Amino acid sequence: MTIPAERLDQIANRFAELEARMASGQLEGDEFVQASRDYAELEPVAKVAAEVKAARAEIGELEEMLADPEMKAMAEEELAALRERLPQAERQLAIAMLPRDSADNKPAMLEIRAGTGGDEAALFAGDLYRMYERFAAEQGWKVEPVSLSASEVGGFKEVVANVTGTGVFAKLKFESGVHRVQRVPETESGGRIHTSAATVAVLPEPDEVDVQIDPTELKIDTYRASGAGGQHVNTTDSAIRITHLPTGTVVTCQDGRSQHKNKEKALQVLRTRLYDAQREATQGAEAEARKAMVGSGDRSERIRTYNFPQGRVTDHRIGLTLQKLPQIIAGPGLGELIDALIAEDEAKRLAALND
Repeated sequence: MTIPAERLDQIANRFAELEARMASGQLEGDEFVQASRDYAELEPVAKVAAEVKAARAEIGELEEMLADPEMKAMAEEELAALRERLPQAERQLAIAMLPRDSADNKPAMLEIRAGTGGDEAALFAGDLYRMYERFAAEQGWKVEPVSLSASEVGGFKEVVANVTGTGVFAKLKFESGVHRVQRVPETESGGRIHTSAATVAVLPEPDEVDVQIDPTELKIDTYRASGAGGQHVNTTDSAIRITHLPTGTVVTCQDGRSQHKNKEKALQVLRTRLYDAQREATQGAEAEARKAMVGSGDRSERIRTYNFPQGRVTDHRIGLTLQKLPQIIAGPGLGELIDALIAEDEAKRLAALND
């Protein structure tokens, strides 16, 4: 995909204008925040655009040198190298210029729920949570549990956590869907392989200004928190259940011992779910286009299988199988899968632009 020279000039001019505004010292408050965001978004695009422009100019100069017998051999050699490098730089630029999801730079709410498979599904949900925790640590992100519902045998029936850091939603958004595990449970004496599943949802977390919640539209109940097996984890009514009356969305939080903290966390989860619903509604017109990308975001879609006996992980959306299950489930190895999903998404969006 060849980007017109005029477009390269527009990018350079816009970036120079933003640099001048940022250096002026005259921006304050919201203006400064917005200019900083625009600068951070445009900087990688402007850098690659400058490389493309410089390479094209150099090719022009070298082509003129071909007419000089003394310079011809050197010019031909440099031209060959530049002509090989330029298409790669232009592709990088095209990818950098692809429309970005406005939520890509937001933190995310990670929700993991045990599915079919009973105790084994809960153990697998725990494995997935620890995988994301360790992957997040590698990225320099922070993971904070919001709500935990532990299983009696270990693992989780359900876990909700807040993940903050740079580019969290951009990297984790392809993790939404049904994750399937095939392995021999520790409780299985016959050595038979069982299949169980857990559902992962990754929702972008909004700023308060993104979602306004009217307190009069909330029904708030308090009750006594209880742990696995029904035993009480404390003796006060610290657990919170919030119902958003207009949508019927229900959120509970009993992780903390403070009613105030649980209410704060429950409101955070509610705001995230309402924001996700808003995004789904506004993207309705793009639904068909989204289905053509890597996964539709449908959380009932089976996206990945973790086969322990064979030590492999298969992502069904892109047909990628890696014989690296221990590294992936340990956390750091997940990056290779995520990078492949992002690359496939970019390739499909580039192809759609060229159609």
